Formats: sequence, structure tokens, C-alpha cells
Amino acid sequence: MPSPSGRVAKSHVKAVRAFNRFYTQRIGILKRYLDTDFTLTEVRVLYELAHRPPLPARDLVRELELDPGYLSRILRRFEQSGWLAREAAPHDGRQSLLRLTEAGYATFAPLQQKSRDETAALLASVPAAARPRLIEALQTVHRLLEPPPQAERRIVLRDPGPGDLGWVVQMHGELYAREYGFDEQFEALVAEIAAGYLRDFDPDREKGWIAEVDGERAGSVFLVRKSATVAKLRLLILRPEARGLGLGGRLTDECIAFARAKGYRRIVLWTQSILTAARRIYASRGFVLKDSEPYAAFGRELVAETWELKL
Repeated sequence: MPSPSGRVAKSHVKAVRAFNRFYTQRIGILKRYLDTDFTLTEVRVLYELAHRPPLPARDLVRELELDPGYLSRILRRFEQSGWLAREAAPHDGRQSLLRLTEAGYATFAPLQQKSRDETAALLASVPAAARPRLIEALQTVHRLLEPPPQAERRIVLRDPGPGDLGWVVQMHGELYAREYGFDEQFEALVAEIAAGYLRDFDPDREKGWIAEVDGERAGSVFLVRKSATVAKLRLLILRPEARGLGLGGRLTDECIAFARAKGYRRIVLWTQSILTAARRIYASRGFVLKDSEPYAAFGRELVAETWELKL
């Protein structure tokens, strides 16, 4: 299982900045909002006031990350225009809460509708068959840049289904090439393992798990029969975005529980010394390093390791 890396490639930074320039120009952020007299920040403040109960100004400062002085000027303009009113907080009369007036709602409503119309026009320029891909990509960007707290993430471990083994092969090929420099021979090995699992699968003695996070495939592991008393753990992997959620440990625990329930006496596995995150998981579950051997494979000089857990 690959370990996380904190380095950010310059090409990735360049790609994000290029997209920012394209998108801000495409939706007109650099000019007045939708050709009105409002700035984007002013409309965002109006949006928050229109969609929330009365709230103190400090909440807007914190949640929108605005300068207090800048927000005060915006609120002053809204009050002078008759769009904003202040009322005493019911729990503390010394604190004032902000709310839109009827005139404020009347001002905001056409702005919101114009924004919807502009967005609809933007989507209309994309072929209908491609729109689901666009929405999925936008949701992916949102999820990766602002993931929900771990406690709120929806994590599911399920049986493999059609297409899952192909995904497992692809993930191994891509991640190990990117993070460890493995060549295509490693992907070929994983493909052979996956094909053997599908071809010879024994549901009474073998099992695989696909981990999903928020509805997307995030990892895998498989337990296969080596002999009547020995099981083998194979193809443990996690996408980089799913690291830090404890999934590697959970997948390993599932293998151990299944092996015990089926009467196996030992679990063995084959890994590489450079896979430090996976090795930590194995060691923490009681696996013991039984053998190691330097060898050349997958375009690298490696040290292969055999680990074992007595059940």
C-alpha cells in the first residue's frame, strides 16, 4: 500500500492556476457581478442573509473569511439602501442580529434568478451526454478540496462486483508507477492475480472487499486460499484521497476475522520493504516478518518480504 507524499508537483500547481484563470474569466468574476452594480462579495453576503435566520456580523466574518472593516462597509450600504435591518438577539439584548428586509429580499431575488439563468446557459453549451461527467468532476473537486469531517464520511466495505477487479488492477498500476517508479510488469502481475481470483474463486474459503468512501471506490483487499490451513492476503491498496481514515486497518481486520471464521491457522502475505504504511498495519495486527530477500523486479531494486500471522 503506497504511503502519502506531501510534495506538490509544479505542473499540478500550474494546471490549477490555469483552470482558475479560465473559470474566473468564463463566469465573469473579474467584472461587476452579472453586469449589475454588485460585487461578487456583496452578492455572497446577500445570499447568506437571505438563506439563514438572523445572525451576528461576526458569523459572516468568520464563515466568509472577510475583513471586518470591509464587511462593515457592505452592511452600511445595505442598511442605507433599506435592505438590511438589525434586531436584538433574544438571548442577549446587547447583541444585534442581521436580517434582510422585504426590500432586501426583493433586491436579492432577481440576482439569484439571473445567476441561475447564467449557469443554465453555461451548462447548455455542454453537450447533454457530457453534462453528467462535468457535474461529477465538479463534485469531485469540491469533495477533494473540502472533504467532510471523518465522522461524517460515508464508508462502506462491500463485496467486489463487475468492473471492480479491473479498477484494482488500474489503481495498482497507476499508484505504484507514480509513487514508486514501478514499470508495467507490476501491473501485469496484479492483473494475473486478479484473473486468478476471478477464475478460481471459492466463496466458501475466499473473499474480497472493496472500500467505498462517499460512494466512490477507495480501496481493496482479498483473502485467498493457499492451502487447507493457510490463507493469503493480497492486493491491499488505498487511493491517496482515502488515506488517514483507518481503512487500511479495517480491510486487514476483515481478512483476519474471515480467516478465523473459516478455520485457517495462518495468514501469509508478500510485500516490499518500501511499503512502510502497509508494513505498519501488518505489524500492528500481529503479523511477523518471516523472510526478506533482495531482488530486481518492476524496474527497481527491491527487497521482498514474507509476513505471517498465526491465528
